Amino acid sequence: MGARRAPLMLAAGLCLLAGLDAALGMLGLPAPVSADRLPQVHGMLMVLGFAGTLVALERAVALGRPWAYLAPGCLGAGGLLLLSPVGLVVPRLLLVAGCAALVALYIRFWRRQPSAALLAQAAGAVSALGAALLWAAGVDVPLLLPWLVAFLVLTIAGERLELARVAVLAPSAERGFLACVGAVTAGVVATLLWPATGTALLGAALLALVAWLVLYDVARRLLRSTGLPRFTAACLLAGYAWLGLAGALWLLNGPVTDGPRYDAVVHAVFLGFVMSMIMAHAPVILPAVLRRPVPYHPGLAVAAWLLHLSLALRVLVGDLRDVRGAWQLGGVLNIGAVLLFAVSAAGASAIATRRASPAASTSAPSPASTPPTTAATAPAPASSSADPSDAPRTPR
Repeated sequence: MGARRAPLMLAAGLCLLAGLDAALGMLGLPAPVSADRLPQVHGMLMVLGFAGTLVALERAVALGRPWAYLAPGCLGAGGLLLLSPVGLVVPRLLLVAGCAALVALYIRFWRRQPSAALLAQAAGAVSALGAALLWAAGVDVPLLLPWLVAFLVLTIAGERLELARVAVLAPSAERGFLACVGAVTAGVVATLLWPATGTALLGAALLALVAWLVLYDVARRLLRSTGLPRFTAACLLAGYAWLGLAGALWLLNGPVTDGPRYDAVVHAVFLGFVMSMIMAHAPVILPAVLRRPVPYHPGLAVAAWLLHLSLALRVLVGDLRDVRGAWQLGGVLNIGAVLLFAVSAAGASAIATRRASPAASTSAPSPASTPPTTAATAPAPASSSADPSDAPRTPR
């Protein structure tokens, strides 16, 4: 792993662990580490500190410029400082700076290769910046929840559009996608000005976006395959179902800022949709970022099944039927599923790396047979004046 990437991945991992620790406390259960402000910063820690750092790191790797690492660096540092005893001013400013740097990344990408998919991802980054600014101004997290939702939903939807375009989409399909993105963005802004109307609009827009994804995404065609393609397709379709549930709850119930309905919306989006998307893309994205293989392993599927079954227990029984025991048990199993996935992915990567090392050493040519490096045989530089790496490279 590159010198810039290892600390950033570590920061994201620590934010995830701290967020899971805080989740135990919020469930009313004993947690390994107790801190008074962990519940207060839980949402920003998970969305911007963990997921935001991962998104920004993947974009920085795609751009391939040193300055691009400011985005994941500020987001990771801001997330870690949320765990420290220092005041909230500095971490809030770092999160704002990280989101602003992420927006700058998308502006650079747009200048090189504008597209509808990139526009959706850029709109997500602007939503993240809006959420960070609102939080720095003192707005409570439940009120800026739509901005955090839009950040990750639009980012992921843009990446799925890139894959859907492989099947040569009709112009009308792309226009429909942009209409959904516009409706989500309008709904997010409206939630601050007219909460009831804006929340209903946002809920309807999310349902429309889910319908578009189910209709045009390649996931439906891959569900009958085996191995990694089937695992990816199942995670995607399950994630779309949870996002649809969140949209329906917002459309039918209006704005909610606490209680079981709030918990249902939050975890349907960030566990059911976002975490499922992370699981689906991890075997593809992580090798590109970490420079280490992450092959598919049945343990990944076990973790994904556990996530969705436990989330159904938590949301459908615990939240929507108001059964506290189911809510707590489902929450604990949610945490176990995320940890199981992380351990399974790390274990599969370690085994694959160990197996690859002897093969690489035996296939490497001996020094005596290695031709001298010349201008004709030297590897191409990482970048050139043409700057081809500026074009966004969405992982397939």
